[in-house]
Amino acid sequence: MKKRLVLSMLAACCAAPALADVNYSLSITQPQHHLGNVSVEFPKSAQSHIDVKLPAWRTGRYEILNLANGVRYFAATDDNGNALKWEKINHSTWRVHLAEPTHVNIDYQVYANELGKRARHIDDSHAFIDASGFFMFSESFRQEPVTVDLKVPKAWRSVSGMENASNKHSFKAADYDVLVDSPIETGINKLHKFEVDGRQYELVIWGEGNYDEQLMLTDLKKLVTTGNVIWNSYPYERYVFMVHATSGAGGATEHLNSTIIQRPRNRFGSREDYLGFISTAAHEFIHTWNVKAYRPKGLAPYDYTNMNYSNLLWISEGSTSYFEDHLLVRSGIETTDEFFKVMSKTINRHLQTPGREVQSASETSFDKWINQGGDHARNYSTNIYLEGSLLSMLLDIHLLETTQAKVNYRQVHNALYNKHTLPQGFTEQDVLAILKELTGEDYTTWWHDNVSTPANIDFDALLGKVGLKLTRPERAKPLASIDATAKNSGELLTLTHVRRGGAAWQAGLTTDDKIVAVNKQHVGKDLKSSLEVFKAGEKVTIDFIRRDALQSTTLVLSQDYDKPKKVVADKNATLSQRALFKAWMGVEHPINVQAD
Repeated sequence: MKKRLVLSMLAACCAAPALADVNYSLSITQPQHHLGNVSVEFPKSAQSHIDVKLPAWRTGRYEILNLANGVRYFAATDDNGNALKWEKINHSTWRVHLAEPTHVNIDYQVYANELGKRARHIDDSHAFIDASGFFMFSESFRQEPVTVDLKVPKAWRSVSGMENASNKHSFKAADYDVLVDSPIETGINKLHKFEVDGRQYELVIWGEGNYDEQLMLTDLKKLVTTGNVIWNSYPYERYVFMVHATSGAGGATEHLNSTIIQRPRNRFGSREDYLGFISTAAHEFIHTWNVKAYRPKGLAPYDYTNMNYSNLLWISEGSTSYFEDHLLVRSGIETTDEFFKVMSKTINRHLQTPGREVQSASETSFDKWINQGGDHARNYSTNIYLEGSLLSMLLDIHLLETTQAKVNYRQVHNALYNKHTLPQGFTEQDVLAILKELTGEDYTTWWHDNVSTPANIDFDALLGKVGLKLTRPERAKPLASIDATAKNSGELLTLTHVRRGGAAWQAGLTTDDKIVAVNKQHVGKDLKSSLEVFKAGEKVTIDFIRRDALQSTTLVLSQDYDKPKKVVADKNATLSQRALFKAWMGVEHPINVQAD
């Protein structure tokens, strides 16, 4: 087996002669106040100054974050403890002036109370330490080995994907790039260790919740065997699953040797909630290859203080989302019916997003740093997860169909892994070259039609190729609609989304308008119940409040249904369709299973 530790490859990038370790220390003596004291010891420098920086974003979240706002009591001293002159030159950079060669020692306090950003959090029960939120770096010493020493309450346990250094609360890494991508969870936690195929794993859980630890362990053991479904080797020898059972924060982030998964503490128990958890675990596990072992040019190496642009983030995130269910279904963790339910939600969400007609996958990838949620985004934008997942499915099934199942999208990612492992990033031309090498065909036109311009996916035709259908449930009831969503705000309904081109849009309604009445009848608790007495095609008067003034407009109601379309197995699927389904998902088509 090819042993490729990505962390050592990152260290090789821009290699320079080693000087000495950069030593970090974090002391947590006031956890109830979310405070930590950081000390950094930089090697001896003969420069006139060194710039020390806190990252402006963290890996896995393509968004500029205000990570330096919690820094106070910054101080710099020389070898003899004498104060060094310093100045802050931008929002997250401190310039330290040196009159003569010396080691540089930096001290500062960090306020860490932003759990949901997964960058920095300290309380009386734990600390989650992502280096981007705690530890400053200097470009001059970015490639040097680092150590981290924690001073934490006695009852706390510290866990990280990094190796331990001198004690159980200290860690070491090849350089800052590895440190910033290897978070530490320290505190009161539950820890499980297990081994699969000679690789070491840990599951560490902070917080109480309705989770089933044994079920989590059982399924994680199944999940980690599936790497060879896509890739021909593993990029790690040890991996840590970190789980936070929280009072509200949710989300997850991939790292070099670990992942952090956050869910509300009561969102593990039901089958739907549990599938949400294990799907997230699968997503982050896939990222260990797709993003952490290979990623697009523009993000390699990371620039921690600026936006890192790429028009291929749909591959990094969307393809990862797409592969989640492949691994879960093949490992037996998820049933095909559960997979169909997930796919149904993805397709319906796509069809209900007018922005899919405006912004291409390439454009939304480049704009990930500035794309925001909300009504305008839904009407004029899409996102790398949704579009990337569906484009991955479109390409995968196309490859399988046109090559008689000899080539699939998994092979494309294995080739990216083997040909474009970090520190070099891959380009659009690299992906096209792999497609041509695998199939003998030029995919430039396909790329233009589906990636560079907004894709127009015929789901009936696409799903039919693998013996599936997108259909409306038989008992679905037609409903009148104004093509908008609203939230209850006391006595009124406030519009939260007005679909571009829909009935409400054409009538001039917009978000934050407060609906008072339909045909002079006061609205109920929700739009759906308020429109039950009407039929599609009827013209109605809408009374609403805007800028505290009562206004009126008319519109023609459109048609909707009380149940969305769903993906189901086609009972009349042909042998060739069923065979392509098996080549696609790695399991028998449901009709074959029922026949057995």
